[in-house]
Amino acid sequence: MNDILSTAHAAALDAADPLRHLRDQFLIPQHHGGDQIYFVGNSLGLQPKGALAMVQEVLDLWASIAVEGHFTGPTHWMNYHRLVTDSLARVVGAKPEEVVAMNTLSVNLHLMMVSFYRPTSQRPAILMEAGAFPTDRHAVEAQVRFHGFNAETDLIEVQPDEPNGTISMSAIERALSQHGQRVALVLWPGVQYRTGQVFDLDAITRLARAQGANVGFDLAHSVGNVPLALHDVAPDFAVWCHYKYLNAGPGAVAGCFVHERHARDTTLPRFAGWWGHEQSTRFKMAPEFVPELGAEGWQLSNPPVLGLAPLRASLALFDEAGTDALRNKSLQLTGYLETMVRARLSEVLQIITPSEPERRGCQLSLRVNGGRPQGRSLFEFLQAAGVLGDWREPDVIRISPTPMYNRYQDIHRFVEEVENWARRS
Repeated sequence: MNDILSTAHAAALDAADPLRHLRDQFLIPQHHGGDQIYFVGNSLGLQPKGALAMVQEVLDLWASIAVEGHFTGPTHWMNYHRLVTDSLARVVGAKPEEVVAMNTLSVNLHLMMVSFYRPTSQRPAILMEAGAFPTDRHAVEAQVRFHGFNAETDLIEVQPDEPNGTISMSAIERALSQHGQRVALVLWPGVQYRTGQVFDLDAITRLARAQGANVGFDLAHSVGNVPLALHDVAPDFAVWCHYKYLNAGPGAVAGCFVHERHARDTTLPRFAGWWGHEQSTRFKMAPEFVPELGAEGWQLSNPPVLGLAPLRASLALFDEAGTDALRNKSLQLTGYLETMVRARLSEVLQIITPSEPERRGCQLSLRVNGGRPQGRSLFEFLQAAGVLGDWREPDVIRISPTPMYNRYQDIHRFVEEVENWARRS
């Protein structure tokens, strides 16, 4: 039997991987004539090889028939956003009418808060996690102030209560028990970007509902990473981006979920735009706004077709692989990474992501012993060696082996390079 810490064992695991063929569907950045070891799918996913053809198809249609491309052919632009709807619904565990690809994450977050953050003098507050990704913190504070309330008192941040900066369900429950009568909206991540902690969305939804609060999720680090069941969990809304694990390219069109119980409520306040108007009467150009039913009713402008094209290519691979198979490989890859770090790098790195498999996704956040100077030294050494992770101040390197294109041998190489750095330090 191969030593489980050996290169041969990593190669054997790769040879037995039923999803190993998916790597061939991506363009791998090169480093000194070989494949870069890329662990940054949690920041920007790699380009699917099929993306070029999807974009070229749009360009060719534009070149050949121009405006008629809106209505001509099976991928005409009028319904182009709907070409990704069914696949997106499968990825997030929703009904097709509950999801739409539109705008960017921050725009969608603001649009959702227009409808689902309806503060009153008795319920002015938004509850979120301390240390949230800046876009969420900025958007939430702006909304609180826009409505005339005080962010210092009406933005409630739940502090980490676990040793490595993670947040227990007990802390969330305590915060809602204490502040629940003042909370209008609970906005929570599916995965905390810095620590990699996965949260129990169903439990958080139930806690928020028990206090009479609306609930929404930022799933930027969850979609394409961990299994989701948004329809069954039944938050009011969720938003996410597609350029991370969904591999749709830099600045890609984002996604949005609105639960079906709101689908036919045309009285919900919303910011309106003509692409959110019901399609059957949209081109009558009437002054009255009649929203499309479902999540599409929150659209503003016609979708950026060129921006949606790469998402089609990526989602085709998700449909091929299946969520269960991807999650299974993810658990094995991340478990292998954890085993290797604990066995060979314990004097160099501390894992701050929860050890329970159900509380983490692809990402392990690794704190470098010795603080920021040592952390930056290691990060830059790895980068020069062709092993790319993701730096987070002051001393954390995020390593995210994604099941679409990462290998066990990539992880083994990472471990070897960290050991090389440690010997030279």
